[in-house]
Amino acid sequence: MKHIIYLLLFTISLPAQDTLRLTLPQVVDMAKAQSIAARQAATTKATKYWEYRTFLSNYKPQLVLNGNLPSFNRSFQQVLQPNGTIEFQPVRNNNSSLNLFLEQNIRKTGGTIYATAQLQRFDDFARNNTLYNGTPVAVGLSQPLFRFNPLKWEAKIAPLKYKESQQEYVEALELIALTASDLYFALLLAQVNVKIAQTNLTNTDRILRIAQEKFDIGTISRNEILQLQLEQLKAQKAAGTARRELEISTLNLRSYTGLKGQERIELEPPQPEKPPTIQAELLLKEAYENRADAVAFERRKLEAAQSVAKAKGDNGINATLMANLGYSNSGKNVQEVLQNPQNYQAVQIQFSVPIMDWGRSKSRIKTAEEQRQLVTYTLEQDKLNFQQEIYTQVTLFEMLKGQLSLTAQADSIASEKYQIAQERYVLGNLSVTDLSISFAEKDQGKRDFIGVLRDYWSAYYQLRWLTLYDFEQNKKIE
Repeated sequence: MKHIIYLLLFTISLPAQDTLRLTLPQVVDMAKAQSIAARQAATTKATKYWEYRTFLSNYKPQLVLNGNLPSFNRSFQQVLQPNGTIEFQPVRNNNSSLNLFLEQNIRKTGGTIYATAQLQRFDDFARNNTLYNGTPVAVGLSQPLFRFNPLKWEAKIAPLKYKESQQEYVEALELIALTASDLYFALLLAQVNVKIAQTNLTNTDRILRIAQEKFDIGTISRNEILQLQLEQLKAQKAAGTARRELEISTLNLRSYTGLKGQERIELEPPQPEKPPTIQAELLLKEAYENRADAVAFERRKLEAAQSVAKAKGDNGINATLMANLGYSNSGKNVQEVLQNPQNYQAVQIQFSVPIMDWGRSKSRIKTAEEQRQLVTYTLEQDKLNFQQEIYTQVTLFEMLKGQLSLTAQADSIASEKYQIAQERYVLGNLSVTDLSISFAEKDQGKRDFIGVLRDYWSAYYQLRWLTLYDFEQNKKIE
């Protein structure tokens, strides 16, 4: 909801702005709210929801009405005569039927219990005769014996899949935030490079004019003039390259976040007021509770056990119990069918016992068991990687927290040193080589500071993605 409110306010205020100033949280919110990736994640989440609803419906009673209305037949059919010969007799009839069927799956046993009501009407137009046959009520049971029960395993695995999909949606949004952060800093660095290039070009032009005056009075050599002219050409080239990178980065950010309009975007370096204190053990605990991968560990283990159970159930004694109990009758009208119906019972057991399969059943079972063992080893390694990823990211984040202040100081020192170098060169007590070095150090200091900011926020959003935990607000991300 907060994303929607922000977008409404943003859209209302947009036309009055020539320069659009954005912060990192605003860009992240826009990407989560209106990017194509966010819409894809929402669609995937909705698909998984309806798949889960389909699973739940399999355990609810199903009421079905089917039949044939009409079922007219006009043809010649062979009829066996008492003397053993065959004659073809004309047939013209209608054999219509209706069947109301209510069934319920039994999760624990894998069977099905059902109730049915049937009505059949037969019209013999050749003899002008009508008959009814029906089953007012009947109940039945179909129960597999000694076989694999898919309903029991689906009841264990499907809820885990649904929970996994819900966490995958939250992870997808945090991954969008991480991508938006990368695009934000790509544009911010491009803007910084443009400012650096423009400043360097202006300063180089000014210093070249001063150097030309000194050359005219013979206080500096031709070599220094050539060196400064070379620096001017480099500055012009750098300015062109920076403007091109700025356009590309702007288009990339607009495309990903779904930002419309042609306003010039101005970004602010997002310096954290107070970097949060984090604990690796707490984040690992939250990751196991929140991440889709943690849910997938249990799901994959159950799926491997399911494969073994299926291999055992499908290769042993397979039998099915069929039992029916009800009432049926026939007559010349519906009332006769319903009056004094006759009860009927039917019990049947179908079975299949492998006598000789040349080890096929044993091979299938052993294959499934070895696959389960492989999954167990793979899960152990995946869990170790899961933990290591958290610890590594925490270590990186803590290191970058310390790098922020150091890089900011280095940037400030390099800028001050460059200003002093310009003044000394104008006064004539600094060589053009030392001035060029100050140029490079000043530019590199600014880029290093933006680079550390980028790495810090990338680690910040990556930790949120890896744990689905807001360590600033100390709560689960939902």
